[in-house]
Amino acid sequence: MKTPGPCHCPGVCHAWAAATSDPAVIVSPPWVAAWRQAVCVGYHPGGASMTVVDLDDADAIAWARTVLPATRTVPTTRGEHWIYRGAMTSRNAVRPGVDIKSTMAYARYLGPGTGDMADLPDAVRALAVKAPSPVRPATLVVPAGAGGGECRHRTPAYLERGTAMAVQRITEASSAVHATVYRTFLAVLSTHGRCGCLTDAHVARLFTAAQAKGESSRHCTDAWTNARTALGL
Repeated sequence: MKTPGPCHCPGVCHAWAAATSDPAVIVSPPWVAAWRQAVCVGYHPGGASMTVVDLDDADAIAWARTVLPATRTVPTTRGEHWIYRGAMTSRNAVRPGVDIKSTMAYARYLGPGTGDMADLPDAVRALAVKAPSPVRPATLVVPAGAGGGECRHRTPAYLERGTAMAVQRITEASSAVHATVYRTFLAVLSTHGRCGCLTDAHVARLFTAAQAKGESSRHCTDAWTNARTALGL
């Protein structure tokens, strides 16, 4: 699989974003030493277009056998990994003893497993669907930017694309939502917040996406204000 995300760690990285199939990386001296020292090796299922249903105990395995189609299975220390062909959003604790590991997640490699790999069923996708929280409009409108800086937006599409990517990043966050919202706000402001092109309508789209993930209006406002302060806006 290709490297799905940037990794700037000075040494061995445990993150899904460091996953790669590039031989030049895998067999380079620092990584060869890492393989010899590692307690375990992880892989990024989503980067390989796979999804791992992590079953932590006997009850979870019994449930899977009655609900999910048979697929390749790998024994784990506590239960089993059921591996399907196809990627999806990762989510932990979708039911007792069951986690889903695919995009933006890593799974422990415990061997090739047994059985034929089946296509990812709708029953697994449905487990990750989270009912959206009621979206409340922000009670405080935070100015998008003071303006006066050099405009980098040669066309409206540049700002629109940046806003859409930020909304997608927040929407797809499967964990650390608070941190993801703040980092996304920071990225948007660092790129689009100095010239005055970023309007309250753009901010409202970001706030709406964050609130749909469970953030309160106050948390959104605080994150936006903190990001502006960090950038000196």
